[in-house]
Amino acid sequence: MQDRSWWGMAALSGALVVMAGAFGAHALEGQLAPRLAAAFETGVRYQAWHTLAMLGVLAWRASHPRRGQGVVLGLWTAGIVLFSGSLYGMALTGVRGLGMITPIGGLLMIGGWLALAVCALRDRA
Repeated sequence: MQDRSWWGMAALSGALVVMAGAFGAHALEGQLAPRLAAAFETGVRYQAWHTLAMLGVLAWRASHPRRGQGVVLGLWTAGIVLFSGSLYGMALTGVRGLGMITPIGGLLMIGGWLALAVCALRDRA
């Protein structure tokens, strides 16, 4: 299977989305300040959308491999780790300093979308 590692990464991210969503909805219900609960939910939401986007790029790459698709996947993966990971950590530990990492993850996610645009525009079907 081409891109076995990327498919595995996307599958693990998808599983983590479900686990984090369930944990946030059940185990953390009423346990966090509303601001921290909202931060946790934002992390889950952004991870879910970017995991689905990764699957789309992987499907595209399976039939039409293009230069730059790996960059997109890498940026989104790093963005998920830094953006969602920092929000999860901040919500669960209360360490506000983790919030300084969140924008870096967001910039990586944005960079992935811009890299996808460049990759698609270069595609000469």
